[in-house]
Amino acid sequence: MRCMETPDNATPAGDPEDADTPTGIAAQDWATASAEPQYRAAVIDLLGALAYGELAAFERLAEDAKLAPSLEDKAELAKMASAEFHHFERLRDRLAAVDAEPTVAMEPFAKALDDFHRQTAPSDWLEGLVKAYVGDSIASDFYREVATRLDSDTRALVLAVLDDTGHGNFAVEKVRAAIEADPRVGGRLALWARRLMGEALSQAQRVVAERDALSTMLVGGVADGFDLAEVGRMFSRITEAHTKRMAALGLAA
Repeated sequence: MRCMETPDNATPAGDPEDADTPTGIAAQDWATASAEPQYRAAVIDLLGALAYGELAAFERLAEDAKLAPSLEDKAELAKMASAEFHHFERLRDRLAAVDAEPTVAMEPFAKALDDFHRQTAPSDWLEGLVKAYVGDSIASDFYREVATRLDSDTRALVLAVLDDTGHGNFAVEKVRAAIEADPRVGGRLALWARRLMGEALSQAQRVVAERDALSTMLVGGVADGFDLAEVGRMFSRITEAHTKRMAALGLAA
């Protein structure tokens, strides 16, 4: 689902480090917050979506490694794939720890995520890098926004599996070098990144719309501070972060 962020580790405006002192559910631990059945269902959905996203990212990066132009690049993608699998294991273990069957929790999100990856399969090495850097980071931004309204235990886990693994600089270096060598590459990759943006946002909206507990969380039913207007501002922040990533790659948003 995600693996890279901007080289300077920039995060959207909703990052918990910049937020006021948590209140409501955000100030509770899991043991307290999960007493509310709808909140528990929303968190299990969230962890299920994240877990399948990490598993799919592992599979995709391992496949994309076949497109790598050198052994060094192949090893770098393999390292990224390994990090994604470890994130998946943490989420799987957490689901089991809260008495949720991991496979059952992931199943509702498999088709939407598989469709997204099928529709955005890269045709070459550079498109794969842009997808990992830009496309997956859009999903990461979305989950970071949601994390600000989670209980403290779940929030810590979500932010840990979204933590920047340091590969953003790798993608930026490779893509910028390719554009410098052939400026025509920039136009093609800019179009590709815009397509990824649209597909990623559509996929996020689809996942949320199909799960009542998650959608209720976003619009303020069980999580504090979100309303429909705030959801709009959230997507504006995600779009702004995307524009910054495009600039880091040397591409027009």
